[in-house]
Amino acid sequence: MSHDLYEIIHRRRDVRGEFTGEPVPDAVLDRVLGAAHAAPSVGLSQPWDFVIVRSRALREEFHSHVRREREVFAATLDGEAATRFARIKIDGVLESTLSIVVTYDAERGGPAVLGRHAIADAGLYSACLAVQNLWLAATAERLGVGWVSFYREEFVRELLGIPAAIRPIAWLCVGPVTHLERTPDLERHGWRRRRPLHLARHDDRWGGEDSSRTYSIS
Repeated sequence: MSHDLYEIIHRRRDVRGEFTGEPVPDAVLDRVLGAAHAAPSVGLSQPWDFVIVRSRALREEFHSHVRREREVFAATLDGEAATRFARIKIDGVLESTLSIVVTYDAERGGPAVLGRHAIADAGLYSACLAVQNLWLAATAERLGVGWVSFYREEFVRELLGIPAAIRPIAWLCVGPVTHLERTPDLERHGWRRRRPLHLARHDDRWGGEDSSRTYSIS
């Protein structure tokens, strides 16, 4: 069995400061988007679209919006949290080669989306799977991806002319990078530590654990 996929999963990082700004070949971009478009989706609804943003003017306008939202969040912090956050770079909007905005259309495949009748968010989950596919494919192509979440959906909708019924769920900065950090930025800057797998695993019922298993914490 090839372990390349596992290596890519663990090498993937949310990139901020390592973008070089070098071009992304069209063939590479097509492969990455093809991987995203191959994601599974509830009722085969494929509720996503991809807006490729190369315009410097659009990215500068979005970047200004992100800066303002950073200030909004920073104002809610004090003490050590404020100090830690001040050191964290939250986006690579201007440093990256381009951006890809992934959207979600709740009406795609409707009115009866097979498999979504009991879980309304199943379509949104599907769009997130497209983001994950895109991210892993980009990592395999030696590209970095940074998911920017400091924005208001209505701002991005107006900026990019996205119809009112469609949600922009992910603004992804994409491009070649100098390297990928071995440790995630938030962990390096002391914002949070990773939660070990054994604390997230439950057997049969919440809190259930196979007593025959033993764990080591590192």
